[in-house]
Amino acid sequence: MRGWIILAAVTFALTIGLWIVLSDKNHDAELIGETPVEETAKDTVYRFGLPIEYFDVRYDTVAPRQTLAELLMDYGLSASKVYALTSHCPDSVFDVRKVRVGQPCALLTDMDSIATPRYFVYEVNVKEYVVFDLTTDKVTRGIHPSEWHERTCGGVVESSLWNAMVVSDASPQLAVLLSHIFGWTIDFFGIQKGDEFRLIYEQEYVEGRPINNFHINAASFRASDSLYYAIPFVQEGEELFYNEKGNSLEGAFLKAPLDYYRISSRFTNSRYHPVLKRYRAHHGVDYAAPTGTPVYAIGSGRVIDKGFQANGGGNYVKIRHNSTYTTTYMHLSRFAKGLKVGDMVAQKEVIGYVGSTGLSTGPHLDFRVYENGKPINPLTIKSQPKKPISEANKAEFLMLRDSLVRRMSNIQFTLQTPVE
Repeated sequence: MRGWIILAAVTFALTIGLWIVLSDKNHDAELIGETPVEETAKDTVYRFGLPIEYFDVRYDTVAPRQTLAELLMDYGLSASKVYALTSHCPDSVFDVRKVRVGQPCALLTDMDSIATPRYFVYEVNVKEYVVFDLTTDKVTRGIHPSEWHERTCGGVVESSLWNAMVVSDASPQLAVLLSHIFGWTIDFFGIQKGDEFRLIYEQEYVEGRPINNFHINAASFRASDSLYYAIPFVQEGEELFYNEKGNSLEGAFLKAPLDYYRISSRFTNSRYHPVLKRYRAHHGVDYAAPTGTPVYAIGSGRVIDKGFQANGGGNYVKIRHNSTYTTTYMHLSRFAKGLKVGDMVAQKEVIGYVGSTGLSTGPHLDFRVYENGKPINPLTIKSQPKKPISEANKAEFLMLRDSLVRRMSNIQFTLQTPVE
């Protein structure tokens, strides 16, 4: 009996000792920050809509004069496989003839010694890509996920608005957007040193990288002693920019530069020229009208050119309406009396008269419109001003305006550091 008592005592002592040792170890572990590691499920990484971590990926760019077929065969694909891929790719998904030099692409292969090619990806632009399934010959188009981040900027013009944007750590493309928004109010060709701007805008990010895609949430511009606001507001399903009084910032053009006319030739990239007897672009609209019919400026602006082209437009006048739009009026029989370069003209002011000067087979007006220096179809420009904020929307607009104006007033200017 005594032996059992001794054995029980020894067992109890050993148990207590072991508990103390383990407790000390756990305590030491807590002191040095050792905690049990819990295994968590790893999220699968996707890119191009594919589980990218399960493939070996070779990134590349399209070389000069390299076709899609050549690119794929350089990766080791057979001619028959390349033909199957390119012939089964509908133009609605991707035109395989439009592979561009320098665009990124990628080949995804199995992660084994054979490295069988599984997918080829061509990036159309920073947002869109095309996936060629090398197993099924299926071709799909996708879009990278993106996010929008709001930012603000403000600055003072020292040399140009473009440089002022750079100084304020903003994209110079915002200067172009400002010229579009305020184009009917501010002459951006006449911007002066000391003019100020403030912007609240959103920029799109693709895969964490900013791209040149913006949405202006509010803008202000101080030119000389005048302060202008641009407040975006959705009315009747359309978002437009309005000034602080609720009037649309979009101006208006006349629907046509003359009263009585017949359209004899439209805007096209290929028209048979009646004098030259060959096909070429006609980036304007021809209005057939009797000689001497008055020709009007479709909007207010400044005459920037006036002259004669014997082998072209004959007597012509060119008017700059704002920093975005310029119009040209050709084949005039004569100019309005006293009209000269540098004159300001009003909307529907007579600038000349229909004629048949230059390369022409009969009396007509060749009318052309340029947007940021590029010809556009004159029949597609907006001819009527947009409505102001309606009474039903006035209270909501004013509340939004006051909030945005307060926010813009708090934007600090980034000034250009003088060069010593």
